[in-house]
Amino acid sequence: MKDDLRFTVLGSASPYPRAGNPCSGYLVEGGGGGGGGEGGGGVTRLWMDAGSGTLGALREHIRLDQLDGIWISHLHADHCADLLTAYYGLLYAEVELAAPVPLLAPPGIADRLADFLTNGPARSPVEDAFRVVELHDRHRARIGGLTLTSRAVSHGMPAFGVRVESEDGARLAYSGDSAPCEALTQLADDCTVLLCEADSAQAPPAGTEAVHHTPEEAGTTAATAGAHRLVVTHLGPFLEPSAALDRAAARYQGPVEYAAPGRTFVVA
Repeated sequence: MKDDLRFTVLGSASPYPRAGNPCSGYLVEGGGGGGGGEGGGGVTRLWMDAGSGTLGALREHIRLDQLDGIWISHLHADHCADLLTAYYGLLYAEVELAAPVPLLAPPGIADRLADFLTNGPARSPVEDAFRVVELHDRHRARIGGLTLTSRAVSHGMPAFGVRVESEDGARLAYSGDSAPCEALTQLADDCTVLLCEADSAQAPPAGTEAVHHTPEEAGTTAATAGAHRLVVTHLGPFLEPSAALDRAAARYQGPVEYAAPGRTFVVA
């Protein structure tokens, strides 16, 4: 059904786009209660991370004025760079915004965008395109028919994971980029689907701070949290999907799948 919570993988590559696979980005839909602009149809539509190349993939599914919100995990380019071109699309292309699109993102996002986009003495009007809401640990927001809870996670910089819940009880947890940490495990507690990064082919050297999961650690996080399904994403350049799935499955007994670009997962 159209109101079922689901997400489409716009891209899952790390740390740069591959042929046929943009960087991190997902279109989350469902929950009813959405505005989504003209033709929105009442379904809530959320762009979750906006890595390089994901805007084009997003446009294969919806127009920018059909977005109810954007949520950004952290300010590395492979998770937010396409906000720059989305700015031009929102203000200077074929869409007409009734209001700026809510942008939930780490502190400093507005100035970061403006620093790049401003080319003259006047600051670019970032806030005309985006209604910026800065995230903090345990931030909660309602976007259309979806409830979003964000937690600060372990990535060596301000970074967040999110739990997206629909009114029918479906629960999607997304790690963003994060090493294993208690906040992420709590965020994923009893979730229907855990969408978890597995960037690292191996653990970091002793004495080095971990900032990503290995596939085994993604499996452990899913098992500890009691997640019903695990979808691994954001694989590094030295990991093949089949190997990552096998390694995650060694630590997690539930269904394990790969976030292949273009695939849609129903969270039910």
